[in-house]
Amino acid sequence: MNAAAALLPAVVRPAVEDRRWLSSDHCADPVLDLLNALGWAIVDTPEANVHATSPDGHVYVGWLPEDTAAWKRGIVWRVRVQPAGDAPWVQEFGLHTPAEAVAGSIVALVTHC
Repeated sequence: MNAAAALLPAVVRPAVEDRRWLSSDHCADPVLDLLNALGWAIVDTPEANVHATSPDGHVYVGWLPEDTAAWKRGIVWRVRVQPAGDAPWVQEFGLHTPAEAVAGSIVALVTHC
């Protein structure tokens, strides 16, 4: 073994039965619980869509399971960021993206803002 190989972290491979999180159960709870804990304004619509805005107003997260336009584009999650003094950008996630992955993306986003 060379010195460079000795510095690499060990590869951890979970057992197949531990990989249930790799498939979406179409539950928004991991994201909505996170946003609630972060103090975001959260609004439910009568159509069962959910819209959330960060306390500073620079980030929007939409859970859009009943939005026809979103379904036509194959998405259920929409994250829109409006950086101060810069152009906005959008990240969208499809139906089969686990909510835990969306929550992880949001955590990375708000951690570095």
